Amino acid sequence: MSSVTRSACTSDLIPLGQKVAYAAGMLVNNLQAAAMPAMMVVLNLGIGLDPRLVGIIGFIPRIFDAVSDPLMGYVSDNTRSRWGRRRPYIFLGAITAGLVFAGMWQFPDGQTKAFYFWFFLIGSILYFLTYTVYATPFVAFGYEMTPDYHERTRLHAFANTAGQLAWIGAPWIWWIMSSFENKVHGASVLGIWFGGAIVILGVVPALFCRERIADIPEPNPVERRSVFSNLSIFFQGLVTAVRCKPFAKLCAATFLVFNGYQLGISFALYVMIYYLFNGDNQAAGQLNGQWGSLTAICTVGVIPLTALISEKIGKRRTFLVTISLSILGYAMKWIGYNPEYPYWLLASCPFVAFGTGSLFTLMGSMISDVCDYDELGSNKRREGVFGAIYWWMVKVGMALALLVSGYLLVASGFITPQPGSTEIVVQGEKTLFYLRVFDVFIPIITSTIALMIMSTYEITEDSARETRQLLEHRRGHVS
Repeated sequence: MSSVTRSACTSDLIPLGQKVAYAAGMLVNNLQAAAMPAMMVVLNLGIGLDPRLVGIIGFIPRIFDAVSDPLMGYVSDNTRSRWGRRRPYIFLGAITAGLVFAGMWQFPDGQTKAFYFWFFLIGSILYFLTYTVYATPFVAFGYEMTPDYHERTRLHAFANTAGQLAWIGAPWIWWIMSSFENKVHGASVLGIWFGGAIVILGVVPALFCRERIADIPEPNPVERRSVFSNLSIFFQGLVTAVRCKPFAKLCAATFLVFNGYQLGISFALYVMIYYLFNGDNQAAGQLNGQWGSLTAICTVGVIPLTALISEKIGKRRTFLVTISLSILGYAMKWIGYNPEYPYWLLASCPFVAFGTGSLFTLMGSMISDVCDYDELGSNKRREGVFGAIYWWMVKVGMALALLVSGYLLVASGFITPQPGSTEIVVQGEKTLFYLRVFDVFIPIITSTIALMIMSTYEITEDSARETRQLLEHRRGHVS
């Protein structure tokens, strides 16, 4: 095989400025993903909503995403404008989503719990619909910025490294809200800060990234006339994407690893507050911030290491190694939950970071390979549809984690503090045991199943390069 096929052609390399611009958008993606569940704790511990209602609030908007995400992917794939397929939606979506995010945390004073439930539920639905306009084209943008096998991994490693800045700060959200006299007021202030960040950083990819518009097939006149008149074509593409075996395995593995982690970690703050520190919110908030920030800092180191390892042993094998190390980290948390030595918990951070750091670095690159695999059979570029389905699945998993965590929290016997009360709630020993079990063993089980699925993943470096050569030949670039 020639040196040209083994290393990126000059035209396939992404300029540093565009990598930085795309990374700004990834920081937005991570910022809202980290802030939303961390801030939603205030619905339970600040406003006093039943944990099951909080879970329902997290879940219902994803029902709307089931339609809006793939439909937005279809619209973006079939848009032709002087500004490109993706950039107009990224620009408008960032502005509207940021404004809605800021507004949804501005709780009116003196209302009933029922009012707050409906206020935040409606706000969440509006937010996720507007964020879909930004996120779906943005994700698809990343899949098509380069056709090179390894440059794809480098791009996602670079972007995800920047995205980790959000996770370094997010674990301190509860501590910041607790520092206000009223936690609900703290949430309203943070909502404005984060909403502004979504607007300012979210428009950067639209302004400074450039689309690779060559070789993108033009939509036929029927498709141009109306999206809704072509729903049959849309759903046909949707079914084809779901039936793509390599893609289905990536979705399943991501669902299990990421959402197993999300479900488990949703109990960590409760364990710290009531098991390690006997109801001391400030002490628990500090440890939670230190654990989360240290994990995120370690993740910053894991991301480029993941890219380096994948160039040596391949993406699938790298996934098997890094997720195995994360399982070790989850197991170490059981030992770290020690009221006499609570800071032992920090020893698990470098190992847990291998799961959070490697997952989306590898998956973003691997989905780009899947898009080539799909084009070879379908003669269509469907980054938007694939990206929409993939991230909808991630979001559904996060919503399910919120929903299930609420019911598990109630099943454990957890006693919800009354809003405004200064009395320290004492949780039972059975409750505290179950909370630790949920936190530690749920991600261990889900990650183990993901390893089994990915052990049979089909696309290798050689097969991906062969697919690209066939596509280039089809496009007339190779004689």
